[in-house]
Amino acid sequence: MLEPEDAMKWEALRPDEQTFDFGAADRIVAFARTHNMKVRGHNLLWGTHNPDWLTRGNYKPKELSELLHQHISRVVGHFRGTAFAWDVVNEAFDEKGRLRDSIWYNRPGIGAGEEKAYIEQAFRWAHDVDPDALLFYNEAEAEEMNPKSDAIYAMMKDFQRCGVPIDGIGFQMHIFNLSPDLPSISANFARFSELGMKIHITELDVALPVAPDGKVLDTVDLERQADIYRKIATICMRTDGCTAIQTWGVTDQYSWLGWATDKTKGAGLLFDRNYHPKPAYTALRQALGGRTRKPD
Repeated sequence: MLEPEDAMKWEALRPDEQTFDFGAADRIVAFARTHNMKVRGHNLLWGTHNPDWLTRGNYKPKELSELLHQHISRVVGHFRGTAFAWDVVNEAFDEKGRLRDSIWYNRPGIGAGEEKAYIEQAFRWAHDVDPDALLFYNEAEAEEMNPKSDAIYAMMKDFQRCGVPIDGIGFQMHIFNLSPDLPSISANFARFSELGMKIHITELDVALPVAPDGKVLDTVDLERQADIYRKIATICMRTDGCTAIQTWGVTDQYSWLGWATDKTKGAGLLFDRNYHPKPAYTALRQALGGRTRKPD
């Protein structure tokens, strides 16, 4: 499975109000097709990674609504039949379970009535264009039981009651410490599964303390990291509806963790900076029932 990190976001696709540039995204999709990989679309709506012309355009609410409708229609339509799933809305909630400030939330007019109307409307528009695609709400730091995951759970229950076409939740799972609350993660997965929601782990990495050059400070941490990967995979495998585990990147060489933490953490993926498999790779494969061999 392949998911572009940035190539389908607003700032990449929309150099100006009138133009759609699918070049980079199309090259990624072509790679996926060549290698028989599924494609997850990411993402249609987020409060960041928006172009300056949009955020500084002083658009009226009705104009914003029309722009968003146009964007979702064009993008989902362009990749219809190619993207089997979409992160429709990304990171709309803060750590207290409140909706974040954004161009979409702070300027009412998209949808009507409830404060989450703009999220609901985005799902409805995406479904109208590609009713066969699986539609996900994607969020960071919501894998454990906490105010954010509580708010998302309540939203999804409400959406089910109102007939909003939402199929699942994407848990990003950027793990920045080596002591995640695994029982809490398991319980959280279970309650979303009981709602009938599909679960995708969409951006998994397990950050380790590193030196400025990216070298792991304590090699014992590599085994601790491997154990977390193994246990996360096991939770997913034991949860009905958890059907995807995806890391955010392939090799530590190009991970986002270094610049996100001022180079204090990194080495969060399955392959090191030289593309050699790490203990986490072996642990994950074994948890998924696969066999491993030493690299040539």
